[in-house]
Amino acid sequence: MLKVTDLHASVGDKEILRGINLEVKAGEVHAIMGPNGSGKSTLASVLAGNDKFTVTSGSVTFEGEDMLSMSVEERAHKGMFLGFQYPVEIPGVTMANFMKLAVNERRKAEGKEPLTAAEFLRLMREKSAVVELDAKMTSRAVNEGFSGGEKKKNEIFQMAMLDPKLAVLDETDSGLDIDALRIVATGVTRLHTPQNATVVITHYQRLLDYIVPDVVHVLYKGRIIYSGDKSLALKLEKEGYDWLINDYKE
Repeated sequence: MLKVTDLHASVGDKEILRGINLEVKAGEVHAIMGPNGSGKSTLASVLAGNDKFTVTSGSVTFEGEDMLSMSVEERAHKGMFLGFQYPVEIPGVTMANFMKLAVNERRKAEGKEPLTAAEFLRLMREKSAVVELDAKMTSRAVNEGFSGGEKKKNEIFQMAMLDPKLAVLDETDSGLDIDALRIVATGVTRLHTPQNATVVITHYQRLLDYIVPDVVHVLYKGRIIYSGDKSLALKLEKEGYDWLINDYKE
């Protein structure tokens, strides 16, 4: 589904990604861990098409197509979703209106008819239950005045509504208390199917108690330096990164 080959990316004159290689197949969950400043959020941003970052070499394909040549909108229409570490507020735009536009734009790109008002409301009720989102939240402006936990629930609600093929979740667990973490992570797990894939970027193994990864990667200084199964996350939680970093030679 997703294939990243020798990806290099920079901000200005500073190179951040220095040769990323990653392949994610349908039905898989991949976790990306690593110390602060390793390039984890940069990788998510580059995959999403953030023009703050310049790809200097390498390739990214999504279902066989060149992702780097696609606009942000095209990537979303193809079925990519990015869950932000810090979800933004959109004053004056209600969640219901925002999601209706997003869902119908995705359907339009797929050659489908827009949902009727009744169909949309039914879908919204069904998907809000996935993350235990209060129905009243959908009548409020997007993320405006939301707590950290509410913003993250809202992100996964959006993911449920859009039903992406590939979800890249950038530190979804950041700032969540235990109950919010459980709800958000359980929601992500419920949305996972053999037809889609998820890439979870996290600092903490606790998220992976709920979202069980098939593969765990360690990103350091812009490269994936080690990959393993879910037991790797447990080892990193107990022992940190020193045992890997000390042996790493550029």
